[in-house]
Amino acid sequence: MLIETLDTARDLGRLKEILGVMVRHGFGDTVRRLGLADRLERAGQALNWTHAADLARVEPPVQVRLALEELGPAFVKFGQILAGRADLFGPEWIAEFEKLHSHVPAVPIDALRPQLREDLGAEPEEVFAWFDAMPLAAASIAQVHRARLHDGREVVVKIRRPGIADTIQADLRLLQRLAALAEAELPALKPYRPQQLVREFARSLRRELDLAGECRQAERIAANMAALPHIVIPKVDWAHTSERINVQDFVEGTPGSALAALTPEAGFDRTVLAQRGAQAVLKMIVQDGVFHADPHPGNVFYLPGNRIAFIDFGMVGRLSQRRRDELLQLLLGLVEHQPQAVADVLLDWTGDGPGVNVAQLETEIEAFVDQYHGVPLAQLSLGQMLADVTSILREHQLGLPSDLALLIKAFISLEGMGRNLDPDFHMASEALPLLKEVVRGRYEPRALAGRAWSTLRRALATVEQLPDDVGRLLRNARRGRLQVGIELAHLKRVGDQIDRSANRLAMALVIAALIIGSSIVMTVKGGPTLFGLPAFGFLGFFGAVVCGLWLVRAIWRSSHHRDDD
Repeated sequence: MLIETLDTARDLGRLKEILGVMVRHGFGDTVRRLGLADRLERAGQALNWTHAADLARVEPPVQVRLALEELGPAFVKFGQILAGRADLFGPEWIAEFEKLHSHVPAVPIDALRPQLREDLGAEPEEVFAWFDAMPLAAASIAQVHRARLHDGREVVVKIRRPGIADTIQADLRLLQRLAALAEAELPALKPYRPQQLVREFARSLRRELDLAGECRQAERIAANMAALPHIVIPKVDWAHTSERINVQDFVEGTPGSALAALTPEAGFDRTVLAQRGAQAVLKMIVQDGVFHADPHPGNVFYLPGNRIAFIDFGMVGRLSQRRRDELLQLLLGLVEHQPQAVADVLLDWTGDGPGVNVAQLETEIEAFVDQYHGVPLAQLSLGQMLADVTSILREHQLGLPSDLALLIKAFISLEGMGRNLDPDFHMASEALPLLKEVVRGRYEPRALAGRAWSTLRRALATVEQLPDDVGRLLRNARRGRLQVGIELAHLKRVGDQIDRSANRLAMALVIAALIIGSSIVMTVKGGPTLFGLPAFGFLGFFGAVVCGLWLVRAIWRSSHHRDDD
């Protein structure tokens, strides 16, 4: 029970505050259905129901947004994460979540000094040649001050708010418990996966609290961008960087929100800027697998020479090699009008949820992609196509894995920024050459050999493990501990998969037998020879190689479509 498992009296007081805000913003019925009001009263805490109907006429998305803003930093950040889940929430909800901003006053410098002395080892005025006590910007987790190092470099000093980590940890505990209770007591919320959303949010927020981790991500992306001299990532001053403070180069340029200043007279070419920005983020996503997950105008600056600077790497997305392969298939399927390829990837990503009509979903996706057949590449809006695909998934109550939802949000933001810079900008035209280049790279001999070797090692490991697995299965069966679960909904598909797996396993055993037998034959002198080697041994090895290549190809094609979660 939620009330009985609260860690401290402070948690109990915070829960009362959260529920009070929910009541005030029109969610009193939800509080009653969860049974929380009665439990609070038994714990000696009573809710105030006086203003329960104050916001009854406000639309639910607005009510939720106002409640999140009132509840503070952790809940505001939660809403900002939800703004990227177009696969779960409709456009009216996403529009409200995108309005969430942390309107918080800056912490006075005197309140920061004890923490600064602990982190820097001295007063900031002694550590830096110059330190501006007035903050440059303030947010819910940290605030930024300008400073100058003794070597003359202009820097920004990002300082975490004192005590914010404890406050957020307490709110995360309550959020996790409320999510579990809501999922158990309110079946209508299950499609939104409250517990999974809170777990993903908690991981993201804890990473954002680590200001040194933000700098490590910045350096990693800077190394990946080294081949693009027109992309600037602020340099980190590690001598003064730790978990609660980081120091990076000050970027002086035109902010992404001041597009009117990007004129030819000022030396800017907006078409070039749009192309370079798209190339950089596409490289992060498709080639590197580590990308800036929040490329909004406030995190982008335009510099002389049509250079682009990215700042604030608190939110970074990561994609495994398998995810990138699947993303390539999806984007190429959208751009080159291959509906079945798009449907295959999306079904792999989302899985077959309970009650989902897979055939109907496939038909809808194929019809959606097919409607763009014959449309010129320059007229495709790749971001809008991705948004429409997530809408189809939402209608079927299928959610994307969090890394992919973050990716699609970044993709849509990127295309919007490009269109704002240049109305003739087309993401599909920019993406297609890079996508094809990456695909060609995947099929170079060295890359093919690496994947083949990796697949062969996995196959041999499976063969080696088979006796142990079979023995364990038989022991459990003898002891009466064997449990079998059968899902009838897709029995034919499961049967086909088992059949293919059995064929591959049999082939692997044949290959192993050929290798072992041929090795023995090679040691026997006499008999016919071929190329100076025992003929039967040579033919055995040749047969093993041919069968091995077939097996590697079959396994690779299967694993290429399998979700990596």
